[in-house]
Amino acid sequence: MESRKTPKNRRVKGFPWMRAGFFVLALGLTVLVFTGFPGKVKRGLKEVFQKDSGKRVADAAVLVRDAEARVRAELEEIHGREKAAFEKSLAAAEKRAADAEERLVEPEVLESGAITDVRKLRSGIPFKTEVKISKGGVASSERDEAESYTASYQVALRLPEAAKSMAELESTNPELSKILPGLGGLLERGTVSSWFHKLYENKVLRVRRDATSLNELLTKHNIYDCETILHLEAAGGRKVFFMQAEMDVVSDGSDGDRLPKMPDSIVNSTHYQPFTSYGWIKETETPNPMLAGWEARIRAGEKELADRTTTADRKRWLRERVAYLKRGVDDLKRRSFLVAEYDPFVVVPVDILTSKDAYAPKAGDYAVVIYGKKLYPAIVGDGGPSFKVGEGSLRMAREINAQASPYSRPVSDLKVSYVIFPGSREAVKGPPDYGKWRERCGALLGEMGGIGEAYSLHEWTDIFPKLEAEVLEPEPVEIQVTPPTPASGVSVPVPAPGSP
Repeated sequence: MESRKTPKNRRVKGFPWMRAGFFVLALGLTVLVFTGFPGKVKRGLKEVFQKDSGKRVADAAVLVRDAEARVRAELEEIHGREKAAFEKSLAAAEKRAADAEERLVEPEVLESGAITDVRKLRSGIPFKTEVKISKGGVASSERDEAESYTASYQVALRLPEAAKSMAELESTNPELSKILPGLGGLLERGTVSSWFHKLYENKVLRVRRDATSLNELLTKHNIYDCETILHLEAAGGRKVFFMQAEMDVVSDGSDGDRLPKMPDSIVNSTHYQPFTSYGWIKETETPNPMLAGWEARIRAGEKELADRTTTADRKRWLRERVAYLKRGVDDLKRRSFLVAEYDPFVVVPVDILTSKDAYAPKAGDYAVVIYGKKLYPAIVGDGGPSFKVGEGSLRMAREINAQASPYSRPVSDLKVSYVIFPGSREAVKGPPDYGKWRERCGALLGEMGGIGEAYSLHEWTDIFPKLEAEVLEPEPVEIQVTPPTPASGVSVPVPAPGSP
């Protein structure tokens, strides 16, 4: 910035030193009066009248008091006038100085060229901006020129390669070769899954969609959430879907048979999904606890549809919403589902669950989650978004990390191995049998070389609340129907409500 120079012929009126000096003098006199002077006056008068009678002494005291009061009042008045005058003069001088400085500031001349800035978006993506300045014509001409004021938006994204070797996998999970001694041989014959490339293709499509509409982009964390997906083949032709990723948390599901009561905050939630992709025919007459909330939303929707003031667009959405809720109610009345808070399961992208690919896992297929030195038996229980991987139920997440919650993932790094066995699901679906799950997962791991001597499969226990002898049907509740706004990463149930 250029230095500012004051023209020689421009003078700013000086500071009022005379008034300031008087103010200081007045202030000193005031201090003298309020500290020493009254005492001296009083002592002098006392000496004059000390030989007189008591009455004259009393009169003298009155005189002293009156004299003190008059002197004090006069000095306070003088002090007040001078202080006000000084403050007024000082304010005027400051205003004149500010006005003079403002008149001396020369307008900044913008030079042609580029001005750049780099900062991070909330999603963790470095955001680079560049403003280019150049000279143009008159404003009326530039206003009509399309190229006079433009903006461009560029997103750069590098697609990762899949980890293929044991060395690459053990860079994030160092115990892997010890936990699964036979994995190294399978990796040598394994291939990178097409689902790895499809996953990142889905991410790119989402980024392109959001970038063109200036929406918030996927976070850098969610872009790079998968280290690899491999197709392996164990002894006897057993197919293995191996994935290395992080772990996010899913908190869906409901089951009236095992959990007839749920918190009101969940029952009345418009976001909580009572379904999981893995479900089975109900075994008791106990109603699903989520029925009350869903039926209340149906009543609220039908009431709003009957209102003449409801707009046509709103009615169109309400009809679709009520139809969806009714299908869901039918499903809740006849089927039960996994409950993420109590059942250990993993989530696979919905496009994989619905694929006919022989290596694509399906709901109910057995899976083993490996983190650190622990192995956790589970099943594929739900379907999630097609643009992200690495999700486990709340029960699984809390076993891995006690601090995990629906809003806090248990593992943020790509250190979780998911070993899934496509085609291993039971012919007839039913309530979870954790002992059987552990037995079957152990046998399936045996087909690919077994477990290292120092390791074993985790044993899950039933933590559902003990059921009372009689379960009362939940009271109806009245709530409003609002458009669903699921948070990013919420799982997608497959099949949809109403399907067998």
